[in-house]
Amino acid sequence: MISMVKADGARERELIATLRNRSTEVDQKVTVVVSEILKEIKEKGDEALKAYTLKFDGRCPESFEVDREEINDALTQADPAFVEALLSAQENIAAFHSRQKHQSFVDTQMNGVILGQRIRGLDRVGLYVPGGTAAYPSSVLMNAVPAKIAGVKELIMVTPPGKDGRANPDILTAAAIAGVDRVFLVGGAQAVAALAYGTETIPKVDKIVGPGNIYVATAKKLLYGTVDIDMIAGPSEILVMADDSADPKYLAADLMSQAEHDVLASAILLTTSETVAQKTQEEIRRQCAGLSRKAIIEQSLRDFGAVIICRSADEMVEFANELAPEHLEVMMENPMEYVGRLDHAGSVFLGKYSPEPLGDYYAGPNHVLPTGGTARFFSPLSVESFVKRSSFIYYTRQALEEAKDDIMLIAEKEGLTAHANSIAVRF
Repeated sequence: MISMVKADGARERELIATLRNRSTEVDQKVTVVVSEILKEIKEKGDEALKAYTLKFDGRCPESFEVDREEINDALTQADPAFVEALLSAQENIAAFHSRQKHQSFVDTQMNGVILGQRIRGLDRVGLYVPGGTAAYPSSVLMNAVPAKIAGVKELIMVTPPGKDGRANPDILTAAAIAGVDRVFLVGGAQAVAALAYGTETIPKVDKIVGPGNIYVATAKKLLYGTVDIDMIAGPSEILVMADDSADPKYLAADLMSQAEHDVLASAILLTTSETVAQKTQEEIRRQCAGLSRKAIIEQSLRDFGAVIICRSADEMVEFANELAPEHLEVMMENPMEYVGRLDHAGSVFLGKYSPEPLGDYYAGPNHVLPTGGTARFFSPLSVESFVKRSSFIYYTRQALEEAKDDIMLIAEKEGLTAHANSIAVRF
């Protein structure tokens, strides 16, 4: 089911190349289809939106916007235990993200110069939330809570209608808890286009966040520049580092928790113990037999999974930094000693009682993470993802006079004489 190899410096890099390729190849047919959808929505607005909703979802709701009363009813009618779980998760997410806030500042200098930076939330953000079998209330919390903390003025959620023409009630419950302002029943690339361009019904937004299928992801990619986006997400991935103190039952369970997402998901175990490697393979076979997404797990582990026996902990660290995984678990005897050495990972989970699903749902740090090796230069979704910054400058005549010769010299070196003249004319 999952292959086992011994690290030799070559096989590991072949695996990294395979993982990189799986998420970079986008079917050209998808791009063509999505481009046409974007064009139609931009030109025809609601008319095209209704046509595509009918085509892809089988029916079009009487009204795209979900009534506020329906959102509130979803919350009051939900399983109380589920509501309590979401509230606890929201509290943890809010507590963590509140510490990410930065303040505007003003720097007043002795010569009368005033410099500063103004930070404020975006005016309007669009949140895409999948529906149907891929309905994830946790994604609503992870996107909406930091947006609200950042001071986003209006948060618009789009989600596809179900077969009954209504929104998934679990999604609405999460939306009510997270403080989503408006909800619209529309999905797919057409929903992303509506958020980017605006229609008669759906307002134009400044940024689009949230997960989706290949059509949604392609639409976000093509519209980047028209609006901002969170990131271009690829298939989910987990890398686990383990020494001989790790429990194979836990290792197997955690690897499969990511493999069940998608046949393109990647789950890799690095270990210095051949015994742990073999027992983890056995545990995967045993545990997988009783899981609902067995077929997906098996294909994912077969195509993009691996158990790699490394020669040392240092070799595992080196491999982890090169792969730059979305999720990185450290199942080592002293996991904290590795935190300062693991430079490239979306989120790091330390110790045997910090499994990856803890981060997906509950602990507080965001679960919207860079994939496909982009953790080398991208960061998790945060409060900073929902703010914009402007600087401001005030100079007195005397302060500008003291700086004018330097400014004009640099401008003239660049051949921009009008820049230099803008300074000179004042004196």
